[in-house]
Amino acid sequence: MAQAIVVLDFGSQYTQVIARRIREAKVYSKVLPYDTPVSEIRKIDPVGLVLSGGPASVLAKGAPKPSKQLFNLGIPMLGICYGLQLMGKMLGGEVKSSQRREYGRGKLSINRKGPLFKGLTKNFTVWNSHGDCLTKLPSGFRELARTENSSFAAIEDPKRKFYGLQFHPEVEHSEHGTEIIRNFLVGVCGCKGDWSMEDFTESSIRNIRSQVGDRRVILGLSGGVDSSVAAALIHRAIGNQLTCIFVDNGLLRLNEREQVKQLFKNHIPGKLKVACAGALFLNRLKGVTNPETKRKIIGKTFIQVFDDEVKKLGDIHFLAQGTLYPDVIESVPIGGNPAALIKSHHNVGGLPKKMKLELLEPLRELFKDEVRALGRTLGLPEAVLMRHPFPGPGLGVRVVGAIHQQRLRVLREADAIFIDELISHGWYHKLWQAFCVFLPVRSVGVMGDERTYENVISLRAVTSSDAMTADWAQLPDKLLRKVSNRIINEVKGANRVVYDISSKPPSTIEWE
Repeated sequence: MAQAIVVLDFGSQYTQVIARRIREAKVYSKVLPYDTPVSEIRKIDPVGLVLSGGPASVLAKGAPKPSKQLFNLGIPMLGICYGLQLMGKMLGGEVKSSQRREYGRGKLSINRKGPLFKGLTKNFTVWNSHGDCLTKLPSGFRELARTENSSFAAIEDPKRKFYGLQFHPEVEHSEHGTEIIRNFLVGVCGCKGDWSMEDFTESSIRNIRSQVGDRRVILGLSGGVDSSVAAALIHRAIGNQLTCIFVDNGLLRLNEREQVKQLFKNHIPGKLKVACAGALFLNRLKGVTNPETKRKIIGKTFIQVFDDEVKKLGDIHFLAQGTLYPDVIESVPIGGNPAALIKSHHNVGGLPKKMKLELLEPLRELFKDEVRALGRTLGLPEAVLMRHPFPGPGLGVRVVGAIHQQRLRVLREADAIFIDELISHGWYHKLWQAFCVFLPVRSVGVMGDERTYENVISLRAVTSSDAMTADWAQLPDKLLRKVSNRIINEVKGANRVVYDISSKPPSTIEWE
């Protein structure tokens, strides 16, 4: 088994980013709940342990804490933010609420380099997010660095190889964060950095076979990156025990059903069933305008359609989904993770509590770029792997307000034009996501000599590496002009096009 680093999750929205940074250093990482028994961690036999940040205060009653036996494992440990404070308090130090909180960028000053800061400059910018601070070091620890408001911004116990950082090295805003993490992995834990996506593929196949056994699996194939990679991976593991189902929910993009059927025929050998349920979805969504209500209706109907397919197919035990980590972290607290709810998602938060099928989600620890790398190891074509993300609820959350066929038609046609022009201008693969949104407002226009009163389409295009943050794309004027002219001239029912220049945060990528 490859060398492993265990990341204990105390609820930080950055927990999986830590795991991601570790994997980028070609070291296998596994995220576990903070209260995982020490006996379970020993079975993994990790070469190092990371305590994540979290929204709680270590001073609060009921603050998440692991077993104290954790510190007797005899392996290197790195505490980040809450993890540093927790380590300090549990080992005999003192933590107090700061008189002045530190949020955002800060200047780190290194007094003693130690292995974590090997090869780095003495001063650089880091990203803080904390209200408490360590005020007294536990026995055996010494200071490494400080910030303006924290005397112990980095600490170490060189004998036990315990380290703590008050800032977040895993986020892009922290300078030299990647080097600090790599120094911990290689310089402290002795990692070789030889883990690869091929290793993940092999271990995932073993895990799927172990979880599924000889039982059957059903998977909703959308034709997007996530479900396609999940289907290819699961099929590689269990073959014809997998049946893929494509649900036409009436909220698809232009010609999407035929494209998915062709994709499956050419690249994922196996069983495919097409469930045409558009009328059912649209009937239940009639008159609904609240986005969360839409998502829950779509999610509930989605599962019911699957239940119907299960009855037709016989004995099905698992529902497989291409759920990724951004879906999880922005949807519901999991694994002891008290991260705040941002939105529900029909692949996660919208699932009924008493679902009849057990979930199989082999991608839920991965970010989108990691899923694409996995897809390449499985032989999927770039046309599929580089396709932009598409939300589970489909156009149901891209028609703002009430949904009906006329609005869906206008949106489908406009969206197809936008994507077509992005491809022809060489911009599609430079973007994380691009799409059109139908706005529930009408505007006056003039076409020829006639006055029009038609619908407004918003264009949305963003750049990102993992969807946790995103910036609006500065598309060329020539491209935007071409898209606008085509939509207004070719799409009956649209007479105005606007461009969304909002970043995430504070906005989300999708409008609903």
